[in-house]
Amino acid sequence: MGKTMHISIIDYKMSNMFSIKNALDSLGYSSEITSNEKKILSSDGSVLPGVGSFPEAMNHLHKLNLVEVIKEFVISGKPFMGICLGLQLLFNRSEEFESYKGLGIIDGTVEGLSKYPTIDRVPHVGWNTVKINSLTKQNLSYRSSKIRLDNNEYYYFVHSYFVNPENKDDIFTTTKYGGIEFCSSIARDNVFASQFHPEKSGAKGIKLLREFFN
Repeated sequence: MGKTMHISIIDYKMSNMFSIKNALDSLGYSSEITSNEKKILSSDGSVLPGVGSFPEAMNHLHKLNLVEVIKEFVISGKPFMGICLGLQLLFNRSEEFESYKGLGIIDGTVEGLSKYPTIDRVPHVGWNTVKINSLTKQNLSYRSSKIRLDNNEYYYFVHSYFVNPENKDDIFTTTKYGGIEFCSSIARDNVFASQFHPEKSGAKGIKLLREFFN
């Protein structure tokens, strides 16, 4: 029998981590909520979750000395997933409250939904569909080797901001809301990150987690 994969859930003292832990545990993985550098770097996979404000989250990551830990883990090539705010934190900068520097792992910015006049309800809460950005070789490779999403699958969203990647090849899926089409997930090498919550998206979300960390 093979070794059970150990996945660290990065704890930066901001949000409830137990829904993602329960989802991973239900798949038979060994998961641990931790802010310990050695435990994170020695794990087989890692998740950066999060709900809350971008500036506060970055302040917590700095205070807990987790910024370089996350960057080092990503460079290691082991599977890394960001969820919701955990997606946004990967980018260069956010305009939430003020222009604020992020982790800079993915080039691009984080923008507010409320700046678009066609959107009359913020935050975007509830079930919505995703559309695969299938035009890039990177995404075709990613779909065949790591995860399989289908167009028009429903996933659960709760957010007021969204990411705008500089390199459009990084966009794995898009989602339409209030007359705009925004990036709802990114994929690059060993990194997958989504604006939606796989752990709150029923069987399809659980399937995504299983395939990515398998």
